[in-house]
Amino acid sequence: MTATMDMTQRKGLMKNLLIFIAPLMLTGILQLLYTASDLIICGSFGPKNSTAAISGTSSLINLIVNSFLGIATGANVLMAQCFGAENKEKGQRVVYTSMILSVALGVTMGLVGFLCSRYFLVWMDTPEDVIELSTEYLSIYFIGVPFTMIYNFGSALLRAIGDTKKPFIFLTVSGVVNILLNLLFVIVFNLGVAGVAICTSVSQFCAALMVVLYIKFRKGGFFRFNFKEIRFYGREAKDIARIGIPAGLQAVIFSLSNVIIQSSINSLGSVVMGGNGAAASLEGFVYTAMNSCAQGALTFISANYGAMKKKNIPVIIGYTLILSFISWAVLTLIILLLKDQLLGLYVKSDLPGGEREATVAAGAERIVPVLSTYFLCSVMEIFAFSLRAIGYSVLPTVVSALGACGFRILWVYCIFPLDYFHNLKWLSISYPISWVLTAAVQFILFMILFHKLKFPQNTEQPKEEPQENCG
Repeated sequence: MTATMDMTQRKGLMKNLLIFIAPLMLTGILQLLYTASDLIICGSFGPKNSTAAISGTSSLINLIVNSFLGIATGANVLMAQCFGAENKEKGQRVVYTSMILSVALGVTMGLVGFLCSRYFLVWMDTPEDVIELSTEYLSIYFIGVPFTMIYNFGSALLRAIGDTKKPFIFLTVSGVVNILLNLLFVIVFNLGVAGVAICTSVSQFCAALMVVLYIKFRKGGFFRFNFKEIRFYGREAKDIARIGIPAGLQAVIFSLSNVIIQSSINSLGSVVMGGNGAAASLEGFVYTAMNSCAQGALTFISANYGAMKKKNIPVIIGYTLILSFISWAVLTLIILLLKDQLLGLYVKSDLPGGEREATVAAGAERIVPVLSTYFLCSVMEIFAFSLRAIGYSVLPTVVSALGACGFRILWVYCIFPLDYFHNLKWLSISYPISWVLTAAVQFILFMILFHKLKFPQNTEQPKEEPQENCG
């Protein structure tokens, strides 16, 4: 029996959100666990500076990959709207168009990343003692990016109809493959960062293969997938792009600000780079839990927008804010209480001259101000996703660009160079300040635009033109 979920009925809404969010949260945490295993295994058994080399590439990877994954957000929103409106014909066109886009965008992105890895790292002022290892890791990593795109588009389509369990299963299998291969390639074959990158690409291939096979052979349900019927539909591609390009642009702007921040971190040396990378990895567990709630808001509000059930939308936002707060509070408490021990997992135990302690201390400088205020980031995302779900794609991107990213860039160039502020702690404080500014504006805009939201009568789906003009 195919898993679908009724996301438009008030009764049982909280229960359905929990059923939707829990596997999504576990999927994200699992994804981070095998990313963390890359850092921990290579940092413990690989060459010196392996942790810094891998973690120093994360902001660059996010910049390139997230720019295209925004299109997957467009596919998710459009499919959820079709699902809410029970428009199977359009939903089928969305499926075929989305999968073609995933392959085209993945191959393009993989080639750009593979060919330009070293140039990007030089631009980021990557230190000489790290850049060779980082280039080796990054160029191999991008070979697997087309598979990442296929998995993410396929899982976005499944999430749109309420199925988050299957993507979790697929990622569980690929994550186990990744960890086992890490142990083999790094410890036994001594391949270092290259081995970690190869394992990541193989696991991405496994996840992509499983999601494609499931969509192909699943029985019944809201949509199907047949290779013989696959076709590119221009109108659906335009609709996906209309929603997805602003989402991708927002991700690019955020990632670009993080790349600039990473360049500033690189100027502080490889010890600080290693500590920052370890802290960012731990923060990722909290972020993915909160982001799962924001993804729940995006999908459920999109479905209710398609079904023209306006009254359910504030309830969904309230529930997802509560779930996000609980997730943040529990995980943050655990990580802050055990921060020294957890950060120490990422650092080689035999580093000379107190370097290990200095790396852990650098990680603590970042993790305390960021995690203690991280819920503000979730508030920002939930309202940005909610705006996008009701048809305002461009507006949250503009607000995020100015409020979050613009502020961080100003901080890097105006505050960080001052002697007192020239350290990782004060660089990290730019994050919570930017979240406060952006969340406040996103909230005000949502309240205004939601109040104005009206559905036309006697139509299958809400008209999109008014939202386009306003967005």
